Amino acid sequence: MDGTVLVADDDRTIRTVLTQALTRAGCKVHATSSMVTLLRWVEEGKGDLVISDVVMPDGNGLQSLPVIARQRPGLPVIIISAQNTIVTAIQAAEAAAWDYLPKPFDLPDLMKRAARALDVQRRKGAPPPPVAPLREIESDLPLVGRTPSMQALYRLVARVMNADLPALITGESGTGKTLVAHAIHDFSDRRGQPFVTAQMADMKAMDGPSSLLARARGGVLVFEEIADFDDEAQGRIVRMLDAMPEPGSRIIATSQVDLAERLATGQLRKDLYFRLGGVTLAVPPLRERVDDIPLLADHFLARAAREGLGERHLSAEALELIRNYPWPGNVRQLENTLRRLAVTAFGPEITRAETEAALTGQTPEPPRAAAGEKLSTSVARHLARYFDLHGGVLPPPGLYDRILREIELPLIEIALDATGGNQAKCADLLGINRNTLRKKITDLDIRVTRRRKLM
Repeated sequence: MDGTVLVADDDRTIRTVLTQALTRAGCKVHATSSMVTLLRWVEEGKGDLVISDVVMPDGNGLQSLPVIARQRPGLPVIIISAQNTIVTAIQAAEAAAWDYLPKPFDLPDLMKRAARALDVQRRKGAPPPPVAPLREIESDLPLVGRTPSMQALYRLVARVMNADLPALITGESGTGKTLVAHAIHDFSDRRGQPFVTAQMADMKAMDGPSSLLARARGGVLVFEEIADFDDEAQGRIVRMLDAMPEPGSRIIATSQVDLAERLATGQLRKDLYFRLGGVTLAVPPLRERVDDIPLLADHFLARAAREGLGERHLSAEALELIRNYPWPGNVRQLENTLRRLAVTAFGPEITRAETEAALTGQTPEPPRAAAGEKLSTSVARHLARYFDLHGGVLPPPGLYDRILREIELPLIEIALDATGGNQAKCADLLGINRNTLRKKITDLDIRVTRRRKLM
């Protein structure tokens, strides 16, 4: 990798790390904490690549992108930002940034992206036209997160928001599928047109399809939980899509179930499935983005304060409890819980006891394995989350025995239930000695009940 890289960041540590890494890779580096200095270097013709932070003491990296494009058309700019929201990713895409990475970033990943940018810069042809001035984007969407899965989602939304392809948004209940649909509409060229949601009842009416298209008027038409539509409604959607004039409305569908499985069982029409699958955006469940929980908690508490519900913040113990909770209702459940705490907490700091009280009655159901998923895959997902919950610190010693015990207990209980409590048959089913089974029943404190149920 060769070329000259201009680095702009007000964090001295980041400037030092990037300078050392890029220099070792064979690049020349000019680093600064000033946006004014960066723009002067660009105007002087220095640099083959720019790596810039967003918020600087004397300027803004995103707002400087059109200036850089006018001064040096085609000069690639990689934006790095601690503002881990979908808005930042979309602003970077709109301003034609070469790439966007959230802080804290993965250094090897950034180096690969820089190498690609420099390679393209060497081989490029005619420069692209200057980009339009960056418009201001205001959003209160809780699409907040620095985890890789959320950042990948942000980038995908930024790439497809102005495409004419239909979009399918998948994810569990409460993950924010409708928010993603709103983001695609609100940040796109169709933002001045209507955003219309359709339920199955809308398709049942005689003039349902024509009424929906009239209401959408070239905007965005969203079919929420498309898997819940019966065969008749699905057929009417297909006919509506086939007859839709050009240019038509942007079609988006959401689903919290596996549509491929519904397709295999005949519960979803193939012609509808293929018409909706232009691009798929998967919204991760909250348990797979535990590191985003503190960011989301701050976001929801700040929103509650703006709404007059009181200034609140979580104590360290309360935050630990929030992080360790499985959140079967995902982001929606987290938001409702924090709004309740904003109202019920006695002081500005929300305690662990108050948090426990707010979670009382919210049954922490464990995530179910997907259809056809191997046990090893389910266990691996559980263990990955277990390690994530310790925030980069190793779990307490004795992990091997604890995990085996957790798996062994339900295995023996279910085997005993299947054999009606007959220990001889249970031992034979498990392939272990009967005395070994008895010892495990005692050690694990398993209650055995005999009944007539032999399998």
